[in-house]
Parts: sequence; C-alpha cells; structure tokens
Amino acid sequence: MKICIFGMGAVGGHYAAKLAAAGHEVSVVARGANLEKVRRDPITLRSGDAEFSGRVNGSDNTADLGPQDFVISTLKANSLAALADGIGPLLGPDTPVAFAQNGIPWWYDIGLPSDLPKPPDLDRLDPGGALRKAVAPERILGAVINSPNEMVEPGVVVHTNPKRNALLLGEVDNSQSDRLTHLRGVLEDANIGSPAVPDLRFHLWSKLMLNMTGSMLSLLTGHQVSVVRKHESIGAVFLNMAREAMSIAAASGFDISSTYDPVAFIPNAPDHTPSVRQDYDLGRPMELDSMLLVPMGFARAAGLETPSMDLVTALAVLQAQDKGLYPPST
Repeated sequence: MKICIFGMGAVGGHYAAKLAAAGHEVSVVARGANLEKVRRDPITLRSGDAEFSGRVNGSDNTADLGPQDFVISTLKANSLAALADGIGPLLGPDTPVAFAQNGIPWWYDIGLPSDLPKPPDLDRLDPGGALRKAVAPERILGAVINSPNEMVEPGVVVHTNPKRNALLLGEVDNSQSDRLTHLRGVLEDANIGSPAVPDLRFHLWSKLMLNMTGSMLSLLTGHQVSVVRKHESIGAVFLNMAREAMSIAAASGFDISSTYDPVAFIPNAPDHTPSVRQDYDLGRPMELDSMLLVPMGFARAAGLETPSMDLVTALAVLQAQDKGLYPPST
C-alpha cells in the first residue's frame, strides 16, 4: 500500500518505520532535521531488543507525494491546520484519513450516536471549520494511540514501553466496515497492534484519563508519571483528579471504570515523560485544548463540580502561557 504519515514526530516515526519495514511504500510529511535525515537514511525504530528500519519518501510539500491509499495523521491537535492546508494532493477517490492524536478530536460530533449527550462547542479544535472543509466525513477514521515513544535524534525513535503497542481504529459512526478490517490487518502485519473495538469513543475517553491526570501532573512538576503518581501527597491529588475526570466521561455517556482503575494504576505507573511535558521542555506549542480545555467544557456542560481539575487546568494554562506555548487570550 501507499501510506502517508502526516507529521513525523516520535509516534509518526514509529509507524513509518514499522510500515516501511513491512514492505509498504511509505511517505512522510516532515520538515527540518527529520526531513533532512529521512532523505539521506532509513528511518529507525528501536523497541526493546528489536529494531525496525526502512526507507521512506519525505517531503514538506504534499504535492511531491501524490495520492495515497491511506493517510495517518500523527500531528498534535494544535497543529492540524497544516493538514487542512496540505492534505488535498494526498487524497485519491477513496483515501481514508486516520487522526491519531490525544484528547477530544475535532470530529467528535460527526457520526455521534443519537443516544449520547451533545458535546459542547468544539470550534477551538477546528478554527473556522478548516478541517471539515478539507476532509469529507466519509474519509474520517478515528484513532487512539497506545504507544509511548521518544525521538532521540532526527529519524531515530525509541519505543519506551514495547508492551504498549497499539493503534486503535474506528469509524466515526461505530460501523465495522470492510476498509476498517483491512486497515487493521495492515497494521497488525506491520507489528502495530490494532484489535477490533466496538466503540472508539470509549477508548478515546479511557486514554484521556491518562492525559488529563498523570500527564498534567508531570507537566506541572517536571517529573515522570511514575514519580507523581507514587508520591504520597501528589498521588492523593492524582486520585481526586482521576475521580473527577471519570465523572466527566460518565456524564458524556462512557463508564470507563471497567478499564481504568486509578488506585490499581498507581503502583504500575510508567517511567515515562508524557508528550505534553516533552513539548514543554522542547519549547513547542502545547495541545492543551484537546487534552484539557475541551474536556473541561464537557464538565461545565454537564454541570459537574471538578475542583481539582479546575485548579490543575488553571495552573497548566498559566505555565504554558508563561513560556509562550499557549495563546494568552484563553
């Protein structure tokens, strides 16, 4: 297959390396040092004792790459304007586009089952509706990332926990389509776990619990997730945050208690620096809207009291704004 990875950070590099190593014709939309590297050398992924490597076509101009059979966007939510501007040349008549990102996605309300609560205003996730204009609803696939990675140098990615190795895919209306089955098989054959899931939004909310709680505490403290969750006092704050975050999910129609137990999770917290803290340390714009501000909008719409999450949200926004990594008007 001709597969394009739109955005070659750590996660995009992971998928590009594995799909190229599996024999697919992989293109990456990249820039800077990453682009220079993949133009010269194969992209490389180190995952435990295994290494995956392959040549990819790289460009910062999608017109150079042409129509694809499948596009996987691994851009952060706050960088998706670049996809809206550039995706046109990548789209053939039936090209699906999977949005692999953290937090509430811009397409959340598209195909939403009628028995679920209407979401709050999502405009901040797609200013001016640029994504809705660029990507037709029938092309959209949702995706949930379960794969911690770090880019240790241009074109070289380390998969920091090989036991977590999945990219969940789903149609926005929860249908189990033939293309979904096929693409899950493509990922599985490339050693990227992609089991069938009946409702992708359930897994979006389950993953969001990690983003909203431990990841934000890591952002605020500068420590890895394992440290903040196991710390006696901060761990208690984490539990309060987790209970409030779970109540937001429940009010949105998703009881995730069967898959997320914050008490049991504390002793098994990973030695990992989450992407939101990596972005802060590297001085990159931060995706607080999808992972924090919009989910808190769901809480306000449901009339929930969330004092711990309110405080952490205010502190995270202030910290990001002080470094110029989040718009000061919010």
